Amino acid sequence: MKILSNSLNLWTATTSRLNAAGTFLPQLFLRLILFWEFFWDAGLKKYKAGADGNWFATIQDSFPIPFNSFSSSFNWNMAMWGEIIGAFLILFGLFTRFAAFSLIVITVVATSAVHWPESWDSLGELWQGYVVTNKGEGNFKLPLLYVVMLFPLLFSGAGKLSLDNLLSNIKNNQNIGEKNYDFAMWGLIGLVICAVFIFLIPSIAIASLVFSALMFLLNFYLIPR
Repeated sequence: MKILSNSLNLWTATTSRLNAAGTFLPQLFLRLILFWEFFWDAGLKKYKAGADGNWFATIQDSFPIPFNSFSSSFNWNMAMWGEIIGAFLILFGLFTRFAAFSLIVITVVATSAVHWPESWDSLGELWQGYVVTNKGEGNFKLPLLYVVMLFPLLFSGAGKLSLDNLLSNIKNNQNIGEKNYDFAMWGLIGLVICAVFIFLIPSIAIASLVFSALMFLLNFYLIPR
């Protein structure tokens, strides 16, 4: 029994320190790799190539509504500066949720215009596009991974090692750390899902939007307080 008790104490002591590291270290790793990917591999390359949008002009018709009605130069600059500014906000952990959501939208629009298959009739056909190299069925593997990596920053924030956390401590706002597990929480999740799928699978986006509206109605009008 003593061995079991000592083992449990050791496990508790270990996990408590892992939990402490988990308040800043995983978010920091995510922020560093996302900064590199969005700043260097995406935004900075667009900047060095020139902000004339010549490449976007060749795929302008592939952009989803309303971006297909904008000029290619406007879309180019919006994507370039969105990636560069968003990457720096992610790096320093400043306005992290806004930056993460903005980069999710940019990534999903890029997926819809470039990486999504032109047509698919089944999930099996869609799955063929889950690759890095394009063989004619799309290549949305990398942008999907970026979106999944941005989700923790959108929902959990940048972690303790961030300017957001510093600002919240300066303001001494006690409400920032509160967790509300209610219908409105599920409504927000539905809105995020809607934002992701609205340019890719509109039917899922519409279903998510209806779900979100119902959750907000349940939370604010039907649940007694």
